[in-house]
Parts: sequence; structure tokens; C-alpha cells
Amino acid sequence: MKYLIAGLGNIGEEYTNTRHNVGFMILDAFAASEKLTFTDKRYGSVCSLSIKGRKVILLKPSTYMNLSGNAVLYWLTREKIELSELLVIVDDIALPTGTIRMRPKGSDGGHNGLASINASLGTSDYARIRFGIGNSFSKGRQVDYVLGKWTLEEMNLIEEKISMVHEMIRSFVLAGTEITMTKFNRR
Repeated sequence: MKYLIAGLGNIGEEYTNTRHNVGFMILDAFAASEKLTFTDKRYGSVCSLSIKGRKVILLKPSTYMNLSGNAVLYWLTREKIELSELLVIVDDIALPTGTIRMRPKGSDGGHNGLASINASLGTSDYARIRFGIGNSFSKGRQVDYVLGKWTLEEMNLIEEKISMVHEMIRSFVLAGTEITMTKFNRR
């Protein structure tokens, strides 16, 4: 069995450690914990590992957030991975900072990365982990907020949560979406 774990974000130094790039941050930390290195390939940076005999491909799309669907579709097709083995990790302003929710499917909720994936795949029936980044911005300042850097206080809060997402990735691969949701959404 093969799995694709796509962490969404934007490429470029100016986006490093921004709230919108939490998907990249999670995969970078996961790869580092496994002593893996990402390699630039078509439509993204990728690396792979085996979890109890199951091949897992980590993908950080290089298409920028609004075209994430191009990268996800390409890698699903190239690796012949079923939708049930796709997990997308994305930031969410509707959740308080550090709150994590897994869903088996759903709308894009106004998130351009998810909207692109939904459009490219022709469905929203794939698992996703929504990582809360909060919404501490005034009216009209959403873009500045999501593209803004994490504060030191926020970084201290989310570091522990990033480790929890790593556990969720392993659980998704080994036990599936429903069991992972039951185990982790209550934390």
C-alpha cells in the first residue's frame, strides 16, 4: 500500500515560518525526525519512508498554495495512490491556534489550497488535518495575518502540537481515518 501525505504551504524564504505554511512545517519536522531529506521533483519537494511495510510519500507542493491541486493530482496519479490513502495537512483560521481536527472529507472552507485540490480531484472526499492558526486579525487583515510569522508564544504552543500530528500521520497510515479521528480529535 502507498500513501500520500501533502502538507500545504508556499515556497520561498519569505513564507518560511508563516502561519499559512504550517503544513510545510509539520512535514519538515516529521522528515527531520526520520532523518529524511526532501528532494525537489516535479510539482514539489518529496521524500518517502516506510511505516510497517507501507510506503509513505511526503509532499510539499511547489505550486504555491492556490495551485496545490496540480501537485496532489500529479503525485496521486504518478504513484497510483487511491484517494483513501491521501492525507492533506492545512492551516485553518476557524480553529484556535494549536487546535487540530481531522476530517474524512469536507468543503474547502474558503481555503484556496483545499479549493484547488477539490477542483483538481473533482471531489472533496479525502482526509485532511486542519491545524488551527487562530484569527487574531482585524477586518481586512486576513492575508497579512496568515502570511505573517508565528510569534514566539505561538511557536511554543504549536511545537507540541506538531508532534501530535506526526502521531496522527502514523495512525492514518496504520489504522485509517476513522480510528485516527476517534483517538486524536478529542485531545
